[in-house]
Amino acid sequence: MRVMAQMAMVMNLDKCIGCHTCSVTCKQAWTNRSGTEYVWFNNVETRPGQGYPRTYEDQEEWKGGWALNRRGRLTLKAGGRLKKLLTIFSNPKLPSIHDYYEPWTYDYANLTDAPAQEHTPVARPKSLISGENMKISWSANWDDDLGGSAATAEHDPVLKKIGDKVKFEFEQTFMFYLPRICEHCLNPSCAASCPSGAIYKRTEDGIVLVDQDRCRGWRMCISGCPYKKVYFNHRTGKAEKCTFCFPRIEVGIPTVCSETCVGRLRYIGLVLYDADRVLEAASTPDEHDLYEAQRDVFLDPSDPVVQREAERAGIPHDWVEAAQRSPVYALISRYKVALPLHPEYRTMPMVWYIPPLSPVVDVVRETGEDAERKDNLFAAIDALRIPIEYLAELFTAGDVAPVDLVLRKLAAMRSYMRDINLGRDPDASIPAAVGMGEEEMYDMYRLLALAKYDERYVIPPAHSEQAHALEELATECALDYEGGPGMGGSGPFGEGSGTPTPIAVENFQMLKDRQSADTVASPADKEARVNLLNWDGKGTPSGLFPPKSDEPQ
Repeated sequence: MRVMAQMAMVMNLDKCIGCHTCSVTCKQAWTNRSGTEYVWFNNVETRPGQGYPRTYEDQEEWKGGWALNRRGRLTLKAGGRLKKLLTIFSNPKLPSIHDYYEPWTYDYANLTDAPAQEHTPVARPKSLISGENMKISWSANWDDDLGGSAATAEHDPVLKKIGDKVKFEFEQTFMFYLPRICEHCLNPSCAASCPSGAIYKRTEDGIVLVDQDRCRGWRMCISGCPYKKVYFNHRTGKAEKCTFCFPRIEVGIPTVCSETCVGRLRYIGLVLYDADRVLEAASTPDEHDLYEAQRDVFLDPSDPVVQREAERAGIPHDWVEAAQRSPVYALISRYKVALPLHPEYRTMPMVWYIPPLSPVVDVVRETGEDAERKDNLFAAIDALRIPIEYLAELFTAGDVAPVDLVLRKLAAMRSYMRDINLGRDPDASIPAAVGMGEEEMYDMYRLLALAKYDERYVIPPAHSEQAHALEELATECALDYEGGPGMGGSGPFGEGSGTPTPIAVENFQMLKDRQSADTVASPADKEARVNLLNWDGKGTPSGLFPPKSDEPQ
């Protein structure tokens, strides 16, 4: 047994309202720079839909993740070293900018500076890549709220696995939102695909990062990642990806996307796992067994043997205590209601999801029946085989049974808690029907519905004895170059008083000047600019107020 620690996340899809606040705040913190206009470390997809980039789940096309060869050994789906060497200067399996979308802004100056005329001027969309006029036809959220429509459903790789009949019926059932970030996998195929060894997994907390100094821009990592969560910055020639907001995690605060989530659907915690069993679990022959195989890799932090091995591995005692209180471990291994996204990719992802139950409740309510009675809810789950099959294609490689059990647990929790909230005697047969006890079901309800801030985010801060090593790692992998959102300058902690800040609202001319500047950051006169949107009211930034009479002009 080789115990290692891993920061992980669980998202409760029942709570996601599709507001995209997480995407916007992540964009502002990490990818609000030249060269990353099309990059979304966090994006929220509507299901069913094509996703971002388009049809990224079609691994027959993109060759992402791992596969088993004839001898049952894991191999990269995109090919081994020889194939990478032959295609290193021309990688054929890369999404184009049209699969992502060509980023744009609007020429607002045409509105503000246009002379008086008969016709009202318009703000034309301008490409942020070429600067030319463009016709907008696709973006990261283009099919937002269009779940199941004929325009997008026919391109959904998950629906194609189920068949035409399912597609037609599923269209009339429901849609839901699926927020996505980098999975920070236990078996990352992006790291295995990198010829330069620039992508690595931190031993302290399992966060997968890109060493900007070692990256040579081969872009094999983009092909290797089946979730397409590694991006190429065309200004710097480097790969970039979600960093799990590691500067925030190191001081014990949650990621930007979690901190700003309106629905409070994200949970962050530490899990302990046996590193010696990762390869065996990822090599499980039957795809339907991959979910259980990965869950078996996780270790019980309350087990004295695990605690002893964790101490021997150098994991601090307070980290083990944090793992015992981890909401992620509780939802994955104790209550067993969280599921991994596409376990068939064999990367062993560490961002898990609780499938949505609300659509099932809505369907029952529309019939005029009591939507919270256990009999009605269980019957609805049995009747709605099609959405369960779709969820199974997302979370359990097509195996319906685990998804069905999770939905039954969520339905049982609703029915059980309603009796308590209405002052009736609780019915012990409801949790028993899904293999849970009454106290266990109440604890699950509290975590999913009432958990406070410190219960949803159990993040042990880095230790002072690890500070030197973490500082070195941060220097290597942080996007901390001129204009980058790393540890210095503008970053996840916001702006310091009186320091130069990035432009928050720009017109097309400003963006054009910034992109054509000699530096990666902003125009040459950035030092003289003051951004009132980011000023915290403290200090006196130079240029904000007129000079006093005794100060030099």
